[in-house]
Amino acid sequence: MKDTGAEEGGGGGDGRDNIVQTEKSQSWIPKIIKKRVCSTFVEDSFSNGALCQCGAARDDHASVALGDYFSTAIVNQWKSVQHSSERPTDAFGEVQFAGASKRHSYFLRLSWSTEPSMVYTILTAHWHLPLPNLVVSVVGGEGRTQVKTWVREVLRQGLVKASQSTGAWILTTGLREGVGRCVGQAVRDHATAASSYSLNKVVALGIAPWGLVEKREQLVNPQGSFPAKYYVQNISQDSCYLDNNYQAFLLVDDGSVGRRGGETDFRARLEEYISHQRTGIWGSGSIDIPVLCMLISGETEMLKRMDLSLKKSIPWLVLAGSGGLADFLSDILENRSSAPAVPSSGEGNSEAPKTPSVDLKDRVAERFKKHFPSETQTDKLVEQALSIYQNKDLITVYHGEHESPNDFDTVLLKTLVGASKQQSSAEANPYTDELKLAVTWNRVDIAKTELFNGDIQWKYEDLEDSMTDALINDKPQFVRLFTENGLNIMEYLTYGRLESLYRSVPDGTVLYQLLQQCLAERLAIVERPSPSEKQNSSSKMVKDNNQSGPVKEVTLFEVSGVLELLMGDVCQPFYYKALGLEFTSSKRTALRRANKVLRGDSFYRELRCPHPWASLFLWAVLQNRREMALFFWEMAGEAVLSALTGCNILRDLSKLEEETETKLSMKELAQTFENLAHDIFSSCYRSDENRSFTLLIRKSPIWGDTTCLQMGMSADARLFFSNDGVQSLLSQIWWGDMKRNTEVWKLLLAFFCPILCYTNLISFRTQDNQLEEEEMPNEDAVAQDSDSLYGTTVFSFSDIKHHEVDSEVHRSTIKGVPYRPPQRPFIVSRWRQFWFAPVTSFLGNVLTYFLFLLLFAYVLLVDFEPPPPSGPAAIECVLYFWVFTIVCEEIRQTIFLGTMTWRQRFRLYIQDVWNKCDLTAISLFIVGLICRMFHWSYEFGRDVLCLDYMVFTLRLIHIFAIHKQLGPKIIIVGKMMKDVFFFLFFLGVWLMAYGVANQALIYSYDPNLNRIFRRVFYRPYLHIFGQIPVEEMDVGKDWDINCTDNVTLIDSGEEPCRTHESNWLVVILLVVYLLVTNILLINLLIAMFSYTFSKVQEHSDTYWKFQRYNLIVEYHSRPSLAPPFIILSHINLFIKRVIRKVPSVKIHHFVLDLEPKSANRLSTWETIQKEDFLTARNKIQKSSDSERLKRMSAKVDGVLKHLSESRDFEHRLRSLENQMEYCSSALSWVVDTLSQGSTFKPPRPPPLRGGLADFPSDVLDNLSPAPPVQSPGEGDSEADPSVDLKDKTGLDMYWLKQRDTSGTAGFESLVPCSLVLAIVEFGSLEELFASVKPHPYLSAGCTYFYCGH
Repeated sequence: MKDTGAEEGGGGGDGRDNIVQTEKSQSWIPKIIKKRVCSTFVEDSFSNGALCQCGAARDDHASVALGDYFSTAIVNQWKSVQHSSERPTDAFGEVQFAGASKRHSYFLRLSWSTEPSMVYTILTAHWHLPLPNLVVSVVGGEGRTQVKTWVREVLRQGLVKASQSTGAWILTTGLREGVGRCVGQAVRDHATAASSYSLNKVVALGIAPWGLVEKREQLVNPQGSFPAKYYVQNISQDSCYLDNNYQAFLLVDDGSVGRRGGETDFRARLEEYISHQRTGIWGSGSIDIPVLCMLISGETEMLKRMDLSLKKSIPWLVLAGSGGLADFLSDILENRSSAPAVPSSGEGNSEAPKTPSVDLKDRVAERFKKHFPSETQTDKLVEQALSIYQNKDLITVYHGEHESPNDFDTVLLKTLVGASKQQSSAEANPYTDELKLAVTWNRVDIAKTELFNGDIQWKYEDLEDSMTDALINDKPQFVRLFTENGLNIMEYLTYGRLESLYRSVPDGTVLYQLLQQCLAERLAIVERPSPSEKQNSSSKMVKDNNQSGPVKEVTLFEVSGVLELLMGDVCQPFYYKALGLEFTSSKRTALRRANKVLRGDSFYRELRCPHPWASLFLWAVLQNRREMALFFWEMAGEAVLSALTGCNILRDLSKLEEETETKLSMKELAQTFENLAHDIFSSCYRSDENRSFTLLIRKSPIWGDTTCLQMGMSADARLFFSNDGVQSLLSQIWWGDMKRNTEVWKLLLAFFCPILCYTNLISFRTQDNQLEEEEMPNEDAVAQDSDSLYGTTVFSFSDIKHHEVDSEVHRSTIKGVPYRPPQRPFIVSRWRQFWFAPVTSFLGNVLTYFLFLLLFAYVLLVDFEPPPPSGPAAIECVLYFWVFTIVCEEIRQTIFLGTMTWRQRFRLYIQDVWNKCDLTAISLFIVGLICRMFHWSYEFGRDVLCLDYMVFTLRLIHIFAIHKQLGPKIIIVGKMMKDVFFFLFFLGVWLMAYGVANQALIYSYDPNLNRIFRRVFYRPYLHIFGQIPVEEMDVGKDWDINCTDNVTLIDSGEEPCRTHESNWLVVILLVVYLLVTNILLINLLIAMFSYTFSKVQEHSDTYWKFQRYNLIVEYHSRPSLAPPFIILSHINLFIKRVIRKVPSVKIHHFVLDLEPKSANRLSTWETIQKEDFLTARNKIQKSSDSERLKRMSAKVDGVLKHLSESRDFEHRLRSLENQMEYCSSALSWVVDTLSQGSTFKPPRPPPLRGGLADFPSDVLDNLSPAPPVQSPGEGDSEADPSVDLKDKTGLDMYWLKQRDTSGTAGFESLVPCSLVLAIVEFGSLEELFASVKPHPYLSAGCTYFYCGH
């Protein structure tokens, strides 16, 4: 065992760790799984006492088995139950087929009496075989019998292909003989041709007798083999070696050696157990796992096994023509219509069936002797055959020799459906079981052609269970099919069913772990642990929940918690309204109220989900199910916002995912949704600009009252923000009521001379047209302007005020005429239009910020007075007041941020990097201000303020991020900073290595920490830039500094002298250090910068457009005045919000709450644009080369299928022609025999082949059978009268009576039948006889003609 592990793990530590882990996980197997050992030696009479009837030699038995002479004397036949005992198994683990395959297979030696439930658990839970959707048990064809060619094709093209499409297990003996070898080869060929990303892998499971396996001693190891080396001889003949193409082997031990059939009982019990297990993930399927037995050839001993299996309602498929028992059963089953009916075993008394089945029994016995003439004891076998016949409804006969194997999966489906119909009730839909099987196998093609072709009327109740099965087991094609054929999703999806869907999440996924965390948090509130247990309560709770399956208790509250964790505060919590928690203010309060709701009757579970497609979309996205999520996205409304929501969730999930492949798939799906949002919004923008703008800022009740812009920002959707439509909206908001083509110099001029805003220097957008359209009478809803139907888009301050007044007076509308607020004077309105635009606010902040930096620099450089009472100076106090106004603005950004809690506000505020920079700058300024007020910390405070000035100056980078040219470059610089950190890491490692070695080599003793730090870190850093003190480092140079070797003086701070012995090494290290740093590391940094620049430069414009949104939002929400004058705006804001309680309007920046009617119309328009986009995309995909190749491939497959069917027809026609030819020859022989006989003379000639009924009547009247004709012998004067002319010519002869042309004399002539058939082609008999010649075989007294051609 150790040697094996060493060999396998020699490649690395991971291999050894895996082997040890596998060995530990299966070390319990010998304690539960047993083997069987012969315990009683029963002498075999044919071996002269050398062998036991178990098949083993006398020497192979234990002394206990040989010592029981009394038992041996009275036993006549060895039985496994009585004469074998169980011992712990000594053969289990993994087997490696040396020289044949690198893949390992599992194997286990077990007793025939082992419980099937235990074995099934080992197969699925420990060996991790995929759960089967079907089990096909191939029976028969064992031994070294030759398998027919067409049977091999059925196994290869039919069974294995169907198993792959249905996700089936194939059970055989697993040996390299007979059918087992053919199945193994078919599985190998399929694995070679199939894609590595195939969803369903063919699982071949071998169940063989332990005593029959050759070289089984190589598998024996009491501690388990991981793996066992199994050497197989490469021979083409059949043998009892294990086949390396199987995934697992169950070696059933009954204590015998070399005997077949020891595994039959266990295999039947395992099949029965599997047939009672549910399909799907954790048994979530709608049906039990279907089990089908397939009989190929077979011996008479299998009748008992088949009879017992049929009595347990397991269907069978019999391959007619494969030989043996299969031909016998197909014979009696296909000819049952001529036999009397046999009552079932459950009707009447036990003696009732015997009387009417006498005739059938005789027929069966007769056919049994025909198929098995060598069998002597036929009575019992015939009884078993009759018992099998009673369950004929569970048996399907398949003529694989005459049918195409490509439709074998359909044959399996029909077989299982036919068997299930016998057990289903009469009230149930007869097609429901067929649908459930199609869903289980994920064969939507069968469902479309057989079940949803328009002939069957499906009800909601028939599709409900199958819909749940398709959802849980990720079968989106069936979900689409059900919704298109009568399933109402509004009626289907209730809150209770949605909870059951989340409870079916497989463990090990990120969603499962997040749900458990939220569940443990809620349960922790319920249990209220004591203070002494609080420290371990969380881990203990999670552990207990893992053991008891807490995911089964998942509710919508945990789902809402997971969504809130992933999406943050961008939207309101989901499903709170259903739970009655929509008015909760804190999370702890929500937890307590949720526990009260869930402890009750939970009536909400019966309610229907108001937005079913959106809820299913979230469920699919959280599980990273690509096709399902895309389908639900197509069905859900608000396509742009739904796609951005999926993108947001997936990107946050990918950060929590640890597996690389799953993480990449999440990122790819997130990018797919972002592309969909970008493309669909582009279509909307091209269709209608105003509606598309409304679409971006509309508040969505489906997605927690969020907007597309907010969700896109949370999702980091850079591509979406780079859309021309989004940027056009942002530019329109940025410029307010001014036109976007206004030059900057005009803004600056108007800024310093405000009177110019009343001139035509700056152009403003006019709203006269909008007002005229709004004042139109509301006579026809169709004639209304589109903007009035879809709401008002908020672009500027005037739009905000107009929207605010409209929302306040909307309820006071009288007789359809809306109330219009009084118009402001031109002086006031134009003043507000200019100064309340975000671009003006930005310009004012930039100018005042430069003044602030100049003031700050002047204070630090010129007018920084000593601490009080001497200072600070007046101008410094102005600086303090200026910073105070900046602090007030930061407080406003944090507090006045909407209706969120203060925690949510601060969390949202701190997420911005530049807000962190502001907090750092303000904190440093406060620290410096406090320190400079005291004499003992005056200098330190000044130093802090100097550093703070640098932070305030760096804040300019954020201000200039709005610039179209500087913005992308700032992004590139930010990306390069990451490269600098990596470079500094490598440089620090090399610098420290060189600095310490250099200092130790130059100075043998120097305890001064200041000098050590400078010479270890600072001096080597200066070496990079060429500052090398050669005099100090090279002892060959003179150094004009006084030094000493006195330790006492050195300790007191004197300069130590240099060490001369190791100076040569110092020079070498200097050369190497400069070589690595100046050439290697510097060029590495340059290469990293080049790569980053080229990579970011391609997308820098996209990044800049994305960051531009944050800046526009910030200055859109800011007061129009800049610091320090912003204090006036803050005072006004405080009076309005705190004292007068006037609600804010700007906190709803970029948010528009539409009326339900307008929102529905906007959603309808968006849906139309989405459908047009999907239609156009599908057309492009269909016209692509790949889709054309797929269609061409499908057509070629169809043509090949028709050709194969035509070949089958040709084969049948050829067979029919052969039979007709035989019948024609037989009838011709009968006619000849009767015509030559003298017993009676027929009244008319016999009918001719070829349709003589269509000949002229005068011709038919002149025809009569030809009598025997004498042929002259060759070289003899007498002819043999028994010679028939037909033997000479090979033609059927007939007398043709015909008169001459004059009509006076008649003559008789003998013509062949083939010539008579040609009469129709001639116009008259004269033309016919003109084309014939005398035959040389006829005598002179007889005139005979034959066709000249």
